[in-house]
Amino acid sequence: MPFDDDSERHTVYILNIPMHDHRQDLKTSAERLADIFIVLQRSFVLNLSKELVRGRLSFPQFLLLSFLAQEPEPLTMTEVAKRMKHTTAAATGLVDRLEKLSLITRKQGPNDRRKVMVVITAKGHAMVQEIRQDMIQNLLRLMEHLDETERATWLRIYEKIFPHCNQ
Repeated sequence: MPFDDDSERHTVYILNIPMHDHRQDLKTSAERLADIFIVLQRSFVLNLSKELVRGRLSFPQFLLLSFLAQEPEPLTMTEVAKRMKHTTAAATGLVDRLEKLSLITRKQGPNDRRKVMVVITAKGHAMVQEIRQDMIQNLLRLMEHLDETERATWLRIYEKIFPHCNQ
């Protein structure tokens, strides 16, 4: 229910941070979203998967596996570094650890043997699918608190901002 200028205002607190009404300026809204994102990201990462929680896989390793699982062709080490927004040396460290877990392999480039291609294994694909299913279960638990219209709105908003995430 919108506030009238003469009506009494009530402030609701979540995490000891006052919620702002919809009439606040863009900066205030961004500040509120930043507060919420910090808690949401922590919650999502902590609840992402038992594999991450157990320490078998780090979040950056999972991200790299996800990128590889979505690609129809193997990626070069340079492409891996670009996707991860890491240096080639840091990307090499990630690839080394994933290779030790048998989640990826390296092979020589078909046209240039000096190029190293990174390929996700069947075990790596299975790990991505397992973690993705854990993510879906976590989202379903959150979505239980929303009605059908709110779920559709949440999805629509995320789909609208998604193309701008990698800019």
